[in-house]
Amino acid sequence: MIIKTEKDLTPAVLAELQRAKVRNPRFVEIMSAAVRHLHEFAREVKLTEEEFHQAAAYIVAIGQKSNPTHNEAVLMAGSLGLSPLICLLNNGNKGQTETSANMLGPFWRMDSPKTKNGDSIVRSPTPGPVLFVDAHIKDADGKPIEGAEIDVWQSSTDGYYENQDPDQADMNLRGKFTSDKNGDFGFRSIKPAGYPIPVDGPTGDLIRIQGRHNMRPAHLHFLIVKPGYKTHISQVYANDDPNLDSDVQFGVTEALVGNFVRHDTDKAPDVKAPWYSVEYTFVVEKGVSKLPRAPISAKATERAELEVLERV
Repeated sequence: MIIKTEKDLTPAVLAELQRAKVRNPRFVEIMSAAVRHLHEFAREVKLTEEEFHQAAAYIVAIGQKSNPTHNEAVLMAGSLGLSPLICLLNNGNKGQTETSANMLGPFWRMDSPKTKNGDSIVRSPTPGPVLFVDAHIKDADGKPIEGAEIDVWQSSTDGYYENQDPDQADMNLRGKFTSDKNGDFGFRSIKPAGYPIPVDGPTGDLIRIQGRHNMRPAHLHFLIVKPGYKTHISQVYANDDPNLDSDVQFGVTEALVGNFVRHDTDKAPDVKAPWYSVEYTFVVEKGVSKLPRAPISAKATERAELEVLERV
């Protein structure tokens, strides 16, 4: 189609997309909507040529900043609220009810070490008060789910996941558990702390121009897999964190705020006060069990400095 005016462009692109309809109708559905919205966006804001080239360079920078130990695209998606939106649209009866699901985040790794229920996921010296986690997995009818595999991961109190920090042992603060006949599993760790997301790339530019801070409230990550059930990804947030209502990644929902209980008497010779405990129940939905693509695959050789931005 030879273009006469700007009004001809959108129909021309949409017509060409239809050529893929027999081979991949879902591709056509998604891309047609993307083209319509993208073209209308450009028309609505009257995008200039200079702004277009700036936007293209920004997208390129996201790719250039990503590597096997860091995923800038996932970091950006959370900072725009897209990751939590996708999660809420696809869980809790397609966004109709409360859910214990949450976004994956950029730091999940494959092949966490299998760990016995009750054991510790602290695999190298890591400061912080001891935390005991007791968790339960149930279906939508409240029945316990036995034999589910649960990946667990968290950052250190310094704000680094082990893949960001060569000083931490490989797979420190990560583990893979199996729920028992009552749908229960548990482990020992350290109480998580809030941390700043990296801001040395395009995501940092986005946050700075808005005058936002770059803090995530303290949380634990979970990924639950069981054949016959939709893979359940979650984060449980500490109720005493000051940034619960201003999470840079927009991940905190009411259902995910856990009650981290402080205990001020020693529990054992190696568990000195204060120590903490948290109990939480995950509700998983029937569906297809499929692992997501891991955002990272390697461990950093140097520990980058984490900058903290103030909220203005």
